[in-house]
Amino acid sequence: MAEPDGQTGRIQMVTIDENNDGQRLDNFLIGQLKGVPRSWVYRVLRRGEVRVNKGRCKPARRLQTGDVVRIPPVRQTVKQAGTPSAKRIDEIEKSICYEDDLLLILSKPAGVAVHGGSGLSHGVIEILRASRPNAAFLELAHRLDRETSGCLMLAKKRSALRRLQELQRDGKIQKRYLALLSGRTRKGSWRVDSPLKKNTLKSGERIVRVDPEGKAAITHFKVKRRFAEAFLVEAELETGRTHQIRVHAASNGTPILGDPKYGDESANRVMRDLGLRRLFLHAASLRFEWPGVPGSFFIEAPLPKELQSVIETLS
Repeated sequence: MAEPDGQTGRIQMVTIDENNDGQRLDNFLIGQLKGVPRSWVYRVLRRGEVRVNKGRCKPARRLQTGDVVRIPPVRQTVKQAGTPSAKRIDEIEKSICYEDDLLLILSKPAGVAVHGGSGLSHGVIEILRASRPNAAFLELAHRLDRETSGCLMLAKKRSALRRLQELQRDGKIQKRYLALLSGRTRKGSWRVDSPLKKNTLKSGERIVRVDPEGKAAITHFKVKRRFAEAFLVEAELETGRTHQIRVHAASNGTPILGDPKYGDESANRVMRDLGLRRLFLHAASLRFEWPGVPGSFFIEAPLPKELQSVIETLS
């Protein structure tokens, strides 16, 4: 583990327990060495400085309970992010809407990233780990954009994380979002089946576009309410690509209001005057089969007050 002074001058021998059983070796190291660049992790793996049960291993090696991992000394300075504020910890703890021994679900506030990085000191995962220093295991099961609010799942055991990832991979978690789209539509519902591809602009900004060579992406839209120059939809994901709902809505000529990346600037200005200061996209509910829950597990995150206020103004 990287020490507070930014360096470790000793070899670590870490025995794998059930919380890391089945985890890839590279991901285990990245989790152990907070703040250490990924490039360093893969470099020491290539050099054979990391050993599992005294043998060299590839990054994709799946660890098992009882394995002993040799981690070499960290020789470069590691920047420490510090501790999240008590106010931020309290905000995230109060946003938790479900918790048991395996699973934690919160209604993530808009403006909070799911993890630190890209100039951000703390995301949801760092904040929750800071508030629960004795938690043996806590990992994100999926992600939401920083400006998207709503249901976010975290696993409290490695077995739960594997189960949630398997359910998502097989399309067995029903994820429904609420979004306010610009313009008008006569359709009551429609399906967008357009592959998406990530691109990086010269400025370094990441953007996603509809591209025949991209990954398959399917979104189902259903109109919930109509207004003069906007309409509220329920969007259900069949796949989970980066910025999927935002790009699919924009490709239909009806971008999400408040979206600075894929939206309509003039429409966004009008909505700002009506009180919309953020992306109007909210992860409203989750439904899936879960051990110990008869029927199916269902959780719903109410629409945040600032978005509900916009709907009332439009009405």
